[in-house]
Amino acid sequence: MLIRTNDLVEVIAGDDRGTRAKVVRVDRRGGRVVVEGVNRVYKHVRRSQKNPQGGRLSREMPVNLSNVQFVCGSCGKATRLGSRITAAGAKERYCRKCGAGNGIVAPPRGRAQ
Repeated sequence: MLIRTNDLVEVIAGDDRGTRAKVVRVDRRGGRVVVEGVNRVYKHVRRSQKNPQGGRLSREMPVNLSNVQFVCGSCGKATRLGSRITAAGAKERYCRKCGAGNGIVAPPRGRAQ
């Protein structure tokens, strides 16, 4: 899973299709992401000390990872991400459309001599 928190993604399926927004949280085990302003639902809350008014709270629910696509910072298009090894030996994410790097995933490995 190459999508991370604070990445810009585009929703490609569902009611919010075409929306571009930032990733708030990633659930790696469940394969889901919470995207800012996407898949909003109303949670009905009983009156309590925390919520003296009660009522309906609007909150974002997770979206399946297959329904979002990374938006490249350099070309501005929704694209798949790939991973490659740089010349220095570090693993990085890159845009499959324009080839631009989008951050280091793993530092270079120490070589035993």
